[in-house]
Order: sequence, then C-alpha cells, then structure tokens
Amino acid sequence: MVDEPFLCEYCNRQVSKLNYTARDHCPYCLYSKHVDIMPGDRLNDCMGLLKPIGVEKFKDTYKIIYQCEKCHKTHRNIMARDDNMDLIIELSKMN
Repeated sequence: MVDEPFLCEYCNRQVSKLNYTARDHCPYCLYSKHVDIMPGDRLNDCMGLLKPIGVEKFKDTYKIIYQCEKCHKTHRNIMARDDNMDLIIELSKMN
C-alpha cells in the first residue's frame, strides 16, 4: 500500500498523506487518478483523471463513484475523513 503526498492534477492543490490508509483522491475537489488496480498498489498504467460523478452509501460511510476521463471505466473509492463534505452532498444529488 502506498500512502504518499501528491499535487492534484485537477485543482493543483498539494495533498498530504492520509496516514490511516492509501490516499486515493484529492480531499478538496475529490478528483482521483487512475493509478491503482487494487487500492494503494499504483500498478494501473491508464493514468487518466477520475472524475467524481456520484456517491453511494457504503456501511457507515460513502463511496465516491468515478468515471475515468481516459478509458471511461467506472471506479469507486471510500471517502476520506477530510473530504469536502459540500462536494459529497452535491454529488449525492446527482444520483
């Protein structure tokens, strides 16, 4: 599992490590990058931006639903504790 800081390629903000699991998306704009096959492995060679397109309830939290802007596959990531809740709420209205 790789948990590392990164520069968001969508909003250009510096994103810190999550420190409890692999950071897999920007907490500010919620965009991600199609880099994993399994969470945190960084083995996917697509490298397209994952656009947040919705959310779904998952246990006691939510998963963000993404569509890759390059290969068009959909992908789901569990939201992080520090994610922008205003954007999570807006995405929930899109379902």
